[in-house]
Amino acid sequence: MIDQNDIRAAYRRVAAHIRRTPLLDTQAGTFGLDHGVQLKLEFLQHAGSFKPRGAFNNLLSREVPAAGVAAASGGNHGIAVAHAARALGHKARIFVPVISSPAKIAAIRARGADLDIGGERYADALAACERYIAETGALSVHAFDAWETIAGQGTLGLEWEEQAGGALDTVLVATGGGGLIAGIAAWFAGRVKVVSVEPEGSQCLKAALEAGGPVDVGVESVAADSLGARNCGPRVYAVASRHVAEAITVPDSDIVEAQRRAWADARLALEPGGATALAALVGGVYRPEQGERVGVLACGANVDLTTIAG
Repeated sequence: MIDQNDIRAAYRRVAAHIRRTPLLDTQAGTFGLDHGVQLKLEFLQHAGSFKPRGAFNNLLSREVPAAGVAAASGGNHGIAVAHAARALGHKARIFVPVISSPAKIAAIRARGADLDIGGERYADALAACERYIAETGALSVHAFDAWETIAGQGTLGLEWEEQAGGALDTVLVATGGGGLIAGIAAWFAGRVKVVSVEPEGSQCLKAALEAGGPVDVGVESVAADSLGARNCGPRVYAVASRHVAEAITVPDSDIVEAQRRAWADARLALEPGGATALAALVGGVYRPEQGERVGVLACGANVDLTTIAG
């Protein structure tokens, strides 16, 4: 398990390498809601998502061999690992499935990493990455189920609480493999209600919580290139089962509508995974109580703008 001390230590490591991303407080009427919300604009982070927090914490807390680092990713984690490796002077090899968006593939290449594209889903890319690590001795940087990754992502919760100044009752967080929500939930540790939001077609955390442990699930969603893990893994489950208050799912249609609303009302360019937490409010799956102060994590922006502008 990790705790607030681990997350504070991670923040000391990564603070010089990440952006302290801003908050946006909206009024009733924005996004078609009858109440305001507070958005944490983490999509403004380096590399277009929250992922550099975990990537830098891995590379700064572990010894990197001459073979460099390797990571499997739907896209965003790969961009972040490539970004961190270049910043710290290490070689990187990134494995992504064929469903990764062209925008994310281009971003990985732009950061100088070697890139392998193959397999239909994240699990296929992970298997190829693990074979490469076994052959070369490269350092594995897991996208979610590693303590260093979870603690790094937890720095987002630390930062958010400092900025909000106690003005949050609930935070909605999109969940793929679960490293992000595990880190945030470990930080808040019951002091703020942490709600997981997954696509209906890709819900490995909800399935694990219902089953009493990690289980494999199918993956089919418009957000599969960022929220497409088949299994959350034991570390994520250990934290989430203790600290995540609720796990809900949203249909792809609500995710697309949340993307559209974010752009139309606030000019926020979010990828499907980055709009998934907002989708829980836009589609009415999560209905706050009267006076409940809700925060929404807008976590990723690696998107082709032509798919959302209009």
